[in-house]
Amino acid sequence: MADVVGEVRSSAGSANGDADDAGRRRPRRPALSPSRASDFKQCPLLYRFRAVDRLPEKPTRAQARGTVVHAVLERLFTLPAVRRVPDEARALLEPAWRELRDTRPELAGLFDDAADAEAELAEWLSSAGRLLDHYFGLEDPRRLEPEACELLVEAELASGVLLRGYIDRIDVAPTGEIRVVDYKTGTAPREIGEAKALFQMKFYALVLWRTRGVVPRQLRLMYLADRQSLAYAPDEGELRRFERTLEAVWQAILRAGRTGDFRPNPSRLCDWCDHKAFCPSFGGTPPEYPGWPDPSGLGVETALDRVD
Repeated sequence: MADVVGEVRSSAGSANGDADDAGRRRPRRPALSPSRASDFKQCPLLYRFRAVDRLPEKPTRAQARGTVVHAVLERLFTLPAVRRVPDEARALLEPAWRELRDTRPELAGLFDDAADAEAELAEWLSSAGRLLDHYFGLEDPRRLEPEACELLVEAELASGVLLRGYIDRIDVAPTGEIRVVDYKTGTAPREIGEAKALFQMKFYALVLWRTRGVVPRQLRLMYLADRQSLAYAPDEGELRRFERTLEAVWQAILRAGRTGDFRPNPSRLCDWCDHKAFCPSFGGTPPEYPGWPDPSGLGVETALDRVD
């Protein structure tokens, strides 16, 4: 489209920078990811704690399990179609966990304090296996040939806002229709959770529309815990409105970044926040504002960000 500069990059690209002609890393431009945009909409102070202060958050077993399941489903589609069966998927679990544990040291201690760490790890892996079994109850991967899995995508809007995110899976029909698939390892959400999930999916739909000129035919959310699948069909008018929403969010982030005025927005979701001790709404004091951060980190979205 003439008024939009867009690009799609494979998941092999670095999330932290691109190489120049001499092989050196260039900092990436500041970008908006679905997780960070959702954080700011939920609570500007939460955005600050995560994107600016980079306060550590203790990972949970549920988040790690979701990351492992995502990794297994990605690898499943690298196998020949005839091998995409439950037993093969389960066989990928332990290697995926070992790789995640080795690359994310903070996860290594998830079972260290358990009375019977070996038994709890075995049960945890078994629970991940049950989620994979539920996946096979929702679709037959032997009948699918995705165009891409865990795809890093970027689109620059006409306003200059750069969008960046990872898509779990893209299916393209022979007739060109696009389906965006996102795996959720939790249960199908109620109103708040569903709105957050659709926000993420509309983000991906907008990026694909702006980079490919095609509105995805279907956005599909697969909730593995309770074996539910939700489908949504966006349209151009809706994505244009959503684009304006993201532009407004980015402008609000920039204003807050200049002043350091990231205000808390208390809600029921505060019960799950790791940073209540620093929140004025709960009697805490935020760290001294460090100023607007290195732009290369503003749109960074980790694997743990992308699981629910």
